[in-house]
Amino acid sequence: MIENKLDKRIINTAEASLYIHIPFCKQACHYCDFHFSTSLKKKGELVNALCKELMLRKDEIGGKVETIYLGGGTPSLLSSEELQQIFDAIYKNYSVSKTPEITIEANPDDLTPTLIQELANSPINRLSIGIQSFFQEDLKLMNRAHNATEALECIKEAKKYFENISIDLIYGIPGMTNERWKKNLEIALSLNVPHLSCYALTVEPRTALKKFIDKGIVPPVDEDISKQHYEILVEETEKAGLDNYEFSNFGKTGFHSRNNTAYWEGKPYLGIGPSAHGYDGKSRSWNVSNNTKYIKSIEAGILPSKSETLSIEDKYNEYIMTGLRTKKGVSLEKVESEFGITYSEYLLKQAENPLQNELLILENLTLKVSKKGKFLSDGIASDLFMV
Repeated sequence: MIENKLDKRIINTAEASLYIHIPFCKQACHYCDFHFSTSLKKKGELVNALCKELMLRKDEIGGKVETIYLGGGTPSLLSSEELQQIFDAIYKNYSVSKTPEITIEANPDDLTPTLIQELANSPINRLSIGIQSFFQEDLKLMNRAHNATEALECIKEAKKYFENISIDLIYGIPGMTNERWKKNLEIALSLNVPHLSCYALTVEPRTALKKFIDKGIVPPVDEDISKQHYEILVEETEKAGLDNYEFSNFGKTGFHSRNNTAYWEGKPYLGIGPSAHGYDGKSRSWNVSNNTKYIKSIEAGILPSKSETLSIEDKYNEYIMTGLRTKKGVSLEKVESEFGITYSEYLLKQAENPLQNELLILENLTLKVSKKGKFLSDGIASDLFMV
């Protein structure tokens, strides 16, 4: 593992992505283990540091920036002036495609009519809205900052200005019945948004949710219920004409996330901001997960990051993991050409059992997860890893 000062990991490809982490939230969601701060005191300093990191790392991308993603945290807490400052730094230091996908994650309580108009007048052309649920009891359990009314109204308002909208929903929430999950989907689909990202609630260490479950305040997450919810999700989105192009993502034609697809296809991306990760095709890097340390380091002209070079086993395992989660599956020809015949033979050997149990299917020299195995895709992938 290498600590970086100003080592340049050049991404000499035709296209790359930019991820910018905005580490601020109004309050902490009980399930979240991402890096963020609920104090906004250093927001201005942090934005300045983001812009300086963009400048310091401008030579790391040799091709066009095709997608820009502002994640968090809660990027919708930034003012229009702060957002413009970031975009000015991007366009000054990088060659950006003429038709980039530029996404901002936003929370419903931030998406006032005024803010939505301001975002529409910026370079942003895609909204990813953290709805999570349209029901107040779910939002309260998760400690979301918005309420059920705001969840509904912000989408209606956003549709006046944005065509490309994605909404996040969470299933498997303790107390969420199949009927309530179906109603969540019914509401989302009736709003005719072109993209859904739906995730099973997971209990991460060192979160409030983990403590509440351990103390018996909140019932534990039931994996069988999560599986039922996922099966409902696949069925309802299929009926609505949404393509399940990745395990958790469902989109109409022309509205698949270009940013996330680039990650799953192993394309390079540059991560800017505290805790942000990057990938240059050979190694992964990540910035320090501390706002104060990040700001001080960037102000001194030092990149507060570490990196690790991926072994051939790492790259193979990542391809198996991401490939099985996507509609494209895992190409045996690609495995043989990129990793060698030893890996392709190993993969076929490891795949024998899930193929016999109809959890995997093999067609046109491509392994794909069957409908029966879909909810188990991560576990199936781990059985195919080279260890």
